[in-house]
Amino acid sequence: MNFLGPEDAATFAPVIKAFEAKNPDITVKYSQVPFDQLNSTLQQRLGAKDDTIDVYTVDQPRLSQLAAQGFLEDLSSLKDQTEAAVPEAQYSVNLYQDKMWALPVWNSTQLLFFNKTALDAAGVTYPSADPSERRTWEQIATDAKAVQAAGTQYGLLLEQVEAYYQLQPLAESAGGGSGITGKDNLTVDVTNPGWEKAMKWYSDTFASGLSPRGVGGFQTSPLFSSGKVAYFVGGPWDVGAFSKADVNWGVAPMPYFEGGSKATPTGSWSWGINPASKNKAAAKKFLEFASLDTAGNLATTEATTIIPANSAATEQYLPKLEALGGDHAKGLAKLIANENTETAKARPVTVGYIQFEEIMGKAFADIRNGSPVDERLKQAAQQLTDAWKQL
Repeated sequence: MNFLGPEDAATFAPVIKAFEAKNPDITVKYSQVPFDQLNSTLQQRLGAKDDTIDVYTVDQPRLSQLAAQGFLEDLSSLKDQTEAAVPEAQYSVNLYQDKMWALPVWNSTQLLFFNKTALDAAGVTYPSADPSERRTWEQIATDAKAVQAAGTQYGLLLEQVEAYYQLQPLAESAGGGSGITGKDNLTVDVTNPGWEKAMKWYSDTFASGLSPRGVGGFQTSPLFSSGKVAYFVGGPWDVGAFSKADVNWGVAPMPYFEGGSKATPTGSWSWGINPASKNKAAAKKFLEFASLDTAGNLATTEATTIIPANSAATEQYLPKLEALGGDHAKGLAKLIANENTETAKARPVTVGYIQFEEIMGKAFADIRNGSPVDERLKQAAQQLTDAWKQL
């Protein structure tokens, strides 16, 4: 059975080994495709009904388009089992037109990391890891300016500075929604007051110098680990890296806007079956093991720092993640468990997601670099409306 994905082979070696031990009549052969080539590779090979792919990793917000194109096998027979095994957001993101097309394997959230040494120098109190004491973006910005004035180079930085995944919660918290609405989720809604408020606030963090321009997504965490940033919004994958860094850090919930709702990102990867596969029975066994079996799902995280999608696996995994962070990460397990179920906002399910992500990513980049927010959001809305006419 052939398995295709963007991760290094070492990442999936533990789950493949564990699956083959339980199923000695099945051999799993993994092939890696770089992430930035994955979508085009899938489009080309699945479109040609290439039967040499049996299982492949599915970027969750792109599931709808893959399903609409006929590139995923219907797994609706597993709906009840999946709904019982994972958080609601991880269940619903795999549905399109009331059918299930993939099984969730990994999940994610975002956390507020803070530099204790920098906050101490400014006399700023630490935020709590308790979700009930979550701070507002307004409070964080005020404190970040004080820390910056005391000598820290930057006050605030988001890890994925131009990514919808990380910026969606800003708009959601401000009451703007996901940016997509209407029948079949093909109506653009990024020019409402909530979106404008969130993006103006975000633009101001760069205009004021609180956040640095010119630093790309995922090039940001070294700035925090080197002590140059007061507050950093990043994922659980940063816990391992920061635990090895020479910075005294703590962790708290992702903030929200005053008077707004509490919202955090969620979602990651599911796995699906190629309808042209000649090994569908074996492929289904592999998916069930990696997603619905607690030990199997834990095995997918053995060689990487990522949250398993399976709720039972998450319960076992989070204390280990907190232990990895040591004293810096106290309260992390309870915090992530809360975010998974109480504040998680999945990216919208729409066949137009790929165009949405690409067009909004360019808009975020321009807003970050000083483009007027209202005008740039209107431009993005028009571009999306035009792009979606064909859908």
